[in-house]
Amino acid sequence: MEVEAADDLSLDSAVLTFDPHPREFFARDAAPPRLSSVRERLEQFRAHGVERVYIARFNAALAALSAQEFIDRILVQRLGVRWVLVGDDFRFGRGRLGDLAVLRASAATFSVEAMRTISIDAERASSSAVRAALAAGELDHAQRLLGRPYAISGHVAHGAKLGTSLGFPTANIALRHKPALSGIFAVRVHGVGPPREGVASLGVRPTVAAHAVPLLEVYLLDFHESIYGRRVRVEFLRKLRDEERYPDLDSLTRQIRLDVANAREFFSAQA
Repeated sequence: MEVEAADDLSLDSAVLTFDPHPREFFARDAAPPRLSSVRERLEQFRAHGVERVYIARFNAALAALSAQEFIDRILVQRLGVRWVLVGDDFRFGRGRLGDLAVLRASAATFSVEAMRTISIDAERASSSAVRAALAAGELDHAQRLLGRPYAISGHVAHGAKLGTSLGFPTANIALRHKPALSGIFAVRVHGVGPPREGVASLGVRPTVAAHAVPLLEVYLLDFHESIYGRRVRVEFLRKLRDEERYPDLDSLTRQIRLDVANAREFFSAQA
């Protein structure tokens, strides 16, 4: 909508986004999981034809701006906006006192429109709804809300090689932020030539690590090339099960074999 409107008005289409999320700034431990990294957001904007992206560093100075100061300093002076599209529940400025009505009342040099609410299966499409679907393992529902499969991107790094010793070498992708989902999944991986099917473990690996940080590990089916250093995108298609702690590595290996068999069955049914 914003790209088409910009074309109609002979304006450059642009998006203003914040990093980190304001809730991360005010209460990092209580902030909701990110649904995308900054780079992933930029890639999505580019794919949808957005010409410019402005990333506002959310810090103490930005948080201290009143709603009117945000309009005057950021929207008018810095960006020179002519037409602004926001969600109908948009809040901005110190204390979240700015809203759509405040924005419209102060719009002397630009026009303001509210983005229409989009509902999927009678539910408002929102980041909260996507997070809830991912946390519940409802990947089909999350895909309908997003309009695409949920994905995580990152660079393949060296790990402890445990998967290799068990007969299932994995591509390890470190996570910079708390993930929105966890468990064992059937996935599709992009960035290694043609898209590859695989099984992913996303979580803290309770059988092999204590107090570990979340890690994404992907075993690619019928694939044996080295891909260290590659940047890949992992699409989550079906949740197979939750993470579990097993008494020994033999038990874990048997379960991995079952996970692989279940993933193959899933992909075979999709063919």
